[in-house]
Amino acid sequence: MNYHSTRGQCAAVGIDAALAAGLAPDGGLYVPESLPQLSAADFAGLVNLPEIAARLLQPFFDGSRLQSQLPVLCAEAFDFPAPLRELDAQTALLELFHGPTAAFKDFAARFLAASLERLRKADAPVTTVLVATSGDTGAAVAAAFHRRPGFRVVVLYPDGRVSPRQAHQLGCFGDNVMALRVAGSFDDCQALVKRALKDEALRQDCALTSANSISLGRWLPQMGYYVASTLAHQRSHGEALDFIVPTGNLGNALAAVLAKACGLPIGDIVLASNANRVLPEFFASGQYTPRASIATLANAMDVGSPSNFERLRWLYPDFKDLPAWLHADAVDDDAIRTTIRAVWAERGIAVCPHTATALCVAQRLRAQGNARKMAIVATAHPAKFEQIVEPLIGSALDVPAALATLLARPAHATPIAADFDELARVLRAAQD
Repeated sequence: MNYHSTRGQCAAVGIDAALAAGLAPDGGLYVPESLPQLSAADFAGLVNLPEIAARLLQPFFDGSRLQSQLPVLCAEAFDFPAPLRELDAQTALLELFHGPTAAFKDFAARFLAASLERLRKADAPVTTVLVATSGDTGAAVAAAFHRRPGFRVVVLYPDGRVSPRQAHQLGCFGDNVMALRVAGSFDDCQALVKRALKDEALRQDCALTSANSISLGRWLPQMGYYVASTLAHQRSHGEALDFIVPTGNLGNALAAVLAKACGLPIGDIVLASNANRVLPEFFASGQYTPRASIATLANAMDVGSPSNFERLRWLYPDFKDLPAWLHADAVDDDAIRTTIRAVWAERGIAVCPHTATALCVAQRLRAQGNARKMAIVATAHPAKFEQIVEPLIGSALDVPAALATLLARPAHATPIAADFDELARVLRAAQD
């Protein structure tokens, strides 16, 4: 299997080279040259997430040094559960926050780290993993690469635009992890990372790669929990499962879209955005108008220029090509607050602001008469957003043990301007 850039200005490469590079040389995102076609029958006898993920990824790793190791890689990366928690007969939460940093990004970050470690040559220079984060990605990547020989992690996050506990996670690792708090938005952080990855001189000096969802090693593994949960539902109920996915940069949601495009039994997919309405506006009008992001309660989705939109356009080049099973909706902060309060009052369940966007969209669909079985993708543990959630529900939240351990560590982040030259100086100094 070869991979080419969404921008089509550079040669196709195998997945091992694409994983190591992160971003294509022309600034595009790597995508497979063809989509393997799979069905539920290809997963007969497989029931747990690591087994299903390994089978799912096999054709995407055709020709890779890692192909034979996929069962071990998936067992190592996906060693915590992704349960479906029933809310009612037709609605469930797909809980993806039971990993070491209490967010869905732990799954793919661990897979990427394990993959890059196995691909790394013994005499290679230290690789700098550069990552922009709107809240959760940075901690997941930091945890996955922490103290992993041969790697250094540099995390950029928008100062003052992540929750206090997210900020603490980003700065608490130390050792081979550096946190940079950027005077700007997530879009500024993302632009700095993309520019660094395209700067050939800087790449040579610092051996850069990416761990954002632009990386195939982040995007592809995320298909696993969608396929595992929909297969379980189909086996029990004889029908595919719909998913409502909170999304900002579009990576996680597009993993579900990719799995369905490969023929797997996934129902409708709905993208739930916050007040950054770029994606819902595109789905409504066909006009894609990226803009500066605005700060919301669901901060990890505060993205005004989603990187993975290029992959959506690759799958469906024209607006008329968008499938009827793919939709998008937007939820403002008032609706997020109302949803958090209502779910707690009605069910005694606390949800994070991002999960609340998806629940709000589900409620709208129910009001329109949609009675299909839906899985609400719960992307982060509410305890990461206690300053928002606790006042709304009037109760203190239990903190997961892994998160409590991270919060007990001292934390430090270095302030920098949203300036490429300053970032380049920091990266080169860290390499020395």
